Amino acid sequence: MIYQGSCHCGDIAFEAEGDIGPVVDCNCSYCSRKGTLLWFIARDKLTLKTPESAIATYRFNKHVIDHQFCKRCGCQAFGFGVDPQGNKMAAVNVRCVEGVDLSTLKHIHYDGRSA
Repeated sequence: MIYQGSCHCGDIAFEAEGDIGPVVDCNCSYCSRKGTLLWFIARDKLTLKTPESAIATYRFNKHVIDHQFCKRCGCQAFGFGVDPQGNKMAAVNVRCVEGVDLSTLKHIHYDGRSA
């Protein structure tokens, strides 16, 4: 299935392909403040529909995740990184995906605060 998503103001729009399964609810200092619920897909399954110039990147801690956010509204719709096997991944914030009933998704709690 292909899902449509965007930041709050619409300057960043994207398509994400796959089946939304369990989402990760991370308690690290960044994710807990942002309130993200993350769905991980292969990087090539996320297609940006708006110019990359609208996106800013934030890195912290080990600098291995590119947290992407809108320069205008500050909304974080996704981030980029690699999985333990070295595959390029996108972490899609399902709160930014249209038509998803968050109450039906299984949440996996990840202790990013201790990682």
